[in-house]
Amino acid sequence: MGEESFSSSSSSSSPAESVLETPGQSLMATPAGSFRDADEGTPLAAVAEAFEELARSLRGGGGEEGGDGGLRLAPFVDACSLVSVLFGCLGFAFKFAEMEYVAKVNDLIEASKAYETLIHIIDHDIKNDSVRRQGSHSRNLRRVRLGLDLIRALFEQFLSTNECSLKDAASTAYGQVCAPFHNWAIRKTVSAGMYALPTREQLISRLNETDYSVQKEMQRYINASSPIIQYIDDLFLSRNIALDW
Repeated sequence: MGEESFSSSSSSSSPAESVLETPGQSLMATPAGSFRDADEGTPLAAVAEAFEELARSLRGGGGEEGGDGGLRLAPFVDACSLVSVLFGCLGFAFKFAEMEYVAKVNDLIEASKAYETLIHIIDHDIKNDSVRRQGSHSRNLRRVRLGLDLIRALFEQFLSTNECSLKDAASTAYGQVCAPFHNWAIRKTVSAGMYALPTREQLISRLNETDYSVQKEMQRYINASSPIIQYIDDLFLSRNIALDW
């Protein structure tokens, strides 16, 4: 995701040092209905279902700026909080993404107590000229969006062929989604970490899926998350905010 995945305003760690950190970071709140509380289903199925609910909200008018004012922030961050387990299943290689993703989702969880919709947080930051400012809710929304897209792209690559290794799938997904926003040092660190990824079979096992079910659930997430990702992009673009950051 963004380069702040390796550094923040309160830290002077180098990219290499930061990617090796393993803080015990966790989501501030486990939303109701998360996989941790569910009586049945797998983590991947819980994520897919949550994003299908968001997609249904968009189709039902929840994405229009009129009426209810757009996609509500609380259910959005509830769904996003479930995705952290997917990063965790990828192991040390994606620790950099998990760390940043969890921190950004935590910020949006707090923001959901004051802002009703995604539109509201962006418009607030536009008013205060802080959209791209590190630590702003809009910037954190942009980073969470990249995390969702990274998982989507990884799943697409994973499903493209049964012979595709997780390393190949993750490398391609990272190159498509995150690499354009990272400097050379970060890209090199991530590339080295790809060798620590679990095997295809190990990932399926960690997700508590089978060869058949993992294809079904990954495709559900791909289909449901795509309109959400596009909706977030459109919110920025419709306000003349480029996506090159």
